[in-house]
Amino acid sequence: MKHQYTVTVIGLGLIGGSMAVDLRRRGFASRVMGVEADPVNAAAARQIGLVDQVIPYDKCLDDSDVVILAVPVGEAVRMLPELLDRIGKCGKGEGPEEYCRNGYGKTIIDVCSTKSALVKAAEGHPMRGRYVSTHPMAGTEYSGPWAAMSGMFDGKACVICDSGESDRDALETVEKLYDVLNMRTIRMEAANHDMHAAYVSHISHVTSFALALTVLKQERSDRHIFDLASGGFSSTVRLAKSNADMWVPILSQNRNNILDVIDTYMDEMKAFRDAIAAGDEAGIRELIGEANRIRRIIK
Repeated sequence: MKHQYTVTVIGLGLIGGSMAVDLRRRGFASRVMGVEADPVNAAAARQIGLVDQVIPYDKCLDDSDVVILAVPVGEAVRMLPELLDRIGKCGKGEGPEEYCRNGYGKTIIDVCSTKSALVKAAEGHPMRGRYVSTHPMAGTEYSGPWAAMSGMFDGKACVICDSGESDRDALETVEKLYDVLNMRTIRMEAANHDMHAAYVSHISHVTSFALALTVLKQERSDRHIFDLASGGFSSTVRLAKSNADMWVPILSQNRNNILDVIDTYMDEMKAFRDAIAAGDEAGIRELIGEANRIRRIIK
């Protein structure tokens, strides 16, 4: 019989809730507990069956094999050192070098969209090996426990960052977890992850927020604009529905990479503007042709 784990998910929103559903349904977890600061979300998670039990934050390590940090990255940076402290300390008056044997059976992961601040928060900690930094590249524009869904991670990629700093058994546990979620894993350094994430994820949200603001300003004087909105508009602007509590710390922590991408994006926007202003159809065609090369990467 394959080993099953007791899993605690801190943060029962879209990502944490969706993981909770499939980890139990697919046999990785024999029991799933949740930690949720919002009482409305906690009640909803219990009612719709995302978790077996909602427990206090200070109890999240007591009976857990795997703890999943699925909170906004600012909160995760604060919580991670606390959890690493508690995962190992005997708490019986010994010096800080004394750690409980059972601490070595526990694994902490995060699922945040930026990694550098998190790995820095854990750097040098005696229990650093029990932490595995991950980013499952999946999600929607919706949030809260009501948004959780089965199968959301199927066929997607998950980045594991700075894996050399994690204990082998912790890595093996995490690889099993993501295998159950039908994800393929990629290993990458945290700094490289944050740079690439700025290009493939974070800039998409910034441009979607900006487009939504642009259209909303025009809508004040022309309400027909939404009557004319097609599927192309909806798919482009859907990310503007994303939760500010999650995206403010992401954009703040990955500031330098995102500013570089925004500057490049504005250069490309200016190239389009100049060609359109000049009536340069050949130039516009050339820009679109260059953009069409994305087909080689995204089918």
